[in-house]
Amino acid sequence: MPQRSDALTYVELTWLEKRIEHWVRFGRIAKEPVLNRRVRIGSFAQGSAFAFVRCASNDFGKIISRIDVLHAVAPASPIPPCLCPSRRRILLRVPGWPNVSRVLHAVDQVEAIGVDPANPAPDHWRLVQNRLSAGEEWRPYTTARHSAPLLRRSDAR
Repeated sequence: MPQRSDALTYVELTWLEKRIEHWVRFGRIAKEPVLNRRVRIGSFAQGSAFAFVRCASNDFGKIISRIDVLHAVAPASPIPPCLCPSRRRILLRVPGWPNVSRVLHAVDQVEAIGVDPANPAPDHWRLVQNRLSAGEEWRPYTTARHSAPLLRRSDAR
């Protein structure tokens, strides 16, 4: 693992075909050193958001699936006691392949309107998680919803 004295957030990206698959669905990787054919380390600059997908399978199919949408925070930022002090803030954490698939579909919806999924309205990924937890559908992401926080900020000035 790289030196952790810098302000980056690290995730291990492992790919063992049909066994262990860890990948980034969206986000801007700052550095990506390759450790070997199957493992590399993705690092993200503070302030960036990214989605990290993890799946594990055996001969009978998927046994573990999870997606996390994370926001890399500065090393000196206060981290709530309920989170590990590992330079990230959790925006969404969803286990189980059916739910992971639904979140991936939500990412596709955001991309379909021309918005980078790492930069939607601040509450979007939390809303998706809350609606999934309640077993409800969320409203599709729109350009009007995307521009609303920008308009609120300009009105406040």
